[in-house]
This record gives sequence, C-alpha cells and structure tokens, in this order.
Amino acid sequence: MTTSYDPSGVHPVIGVDAGTTTLRESDHLIRDLRTTLELPPGTVACTHLIRTEGRRGTAVSLALPEEGSAEETWQRLTATEMGAALHDRRHGPAEAAAAAAAEHAARRSGRAVLYAGVERLTGTVTVADLLKSTAIDQLTVVGAPLTTPDPTTPILTQDHVRPEWREGHLILALVPAVGNTLAPFEVPNPTPCCADHGD
Repeated sequence: MTTSYDPSGVHPVIGVDAGTTTLRESDHLIRDLRTTLELPPGTVACTHLIRTEGRRGTAVSLALPEEGSAEETWQRLTATEMGAALHDRRHGPAEAAAAAAAEHAARRSGRAVLYAGVERLTGTVTVADLLKSTAIDQLTVVGAPLTTPDPTTPILTQDHVRPEWREGHLILALVPAVGNTLAPFEVPNPTPCCADHGD
C-alpha cells in the first residue's frame, strides 16, 4: 500500500451534511467539496447512510491529513449553510454530520470515494497493482472463501471503485466477471457519476 494517509495513524475527521439523500448525490458533493474546500492531498472522503430521527439520507466524512488542514477546512465549512462536525464542535444542523464523522473516525463504516491511489483505478488493473498502489488493504470476493484473489487476476474497475471501512480496514468487495476476471460489487450508474471529474 502506497499512500500519504497513514492508515495506522489518527486523523481529524469532519462530518458534513448538505441534505443529500442518495449515494450518487453524496458522490457529487464530495467532488464539489474537494474543489470548494481546497481539500489537501491525502484526504479520505467517505459517504454514509444516515438513519437518525428526522433525517434519512446520506452524509459525508472527510479525514484530513493533520489538524492544521482540518482547521482550515472547518473554517471554510462554517462559512456555508451545511451542517458540520469536528471533534466537539458543531455548525448548523450537525447531528447527521457528527454521526458520519464518528463512524469514519472509528473506521466502522464509510464508503470511500476519495482515497490514496483512486486516480489509478481506471480500466483494468491486477489484484497486485490495486493493493500496491492504493489505500485499499483488503479484498473480498462475494460468495468465495475468505482468501485474497490471485495477485495476477485482472479487475475490471469500470472507473468506479468504492471500498468500505470495516473493522479498521478499507475493504473492497468484488464479484466474479467474464473471462476469469473480477469487478467491484458496486457498479456505476448507467451514466457514471462524476465522469467529467475522472475517478
């Protein structure tokens, strides 16, 4: 795994709630926030399904490389009307934002959209290349024994690779595909989200 984001370290996590209701909307939100908040390299951004009283939909979380960049991002967020949470601070309607931040900080859940190496996951890559060049540290094949696929197995990324935090690990679920290949379990929308941004 090659990344400036140290997965064993502790990173400040900001939760953001912009009222999104679908994963597609929250994917777009993360792409917009990357630009408008000037997110630094090494930021890991995730989407979360939210089920709190009075709020059902999605929120996002941003794990920043260090406290200085988190503080700069927080200051930019507090100039908006979005709900946000950082440590014990709250801005606007922040219950869902705080829930998303807590899940990401504990690495219990969160579907990663931005993470180290995601820009390399286009076209077809091998299992070995994916594990070596991205922040993804485990692969699972749905319906298969709990073993890592052969390192030479091709993965058809479809330019849409969304691993998830589970028990402290960033794990990508795969399914068998044509010609003894694998593909991410989550498929892109018929019109791929954020195609103009590049994944």
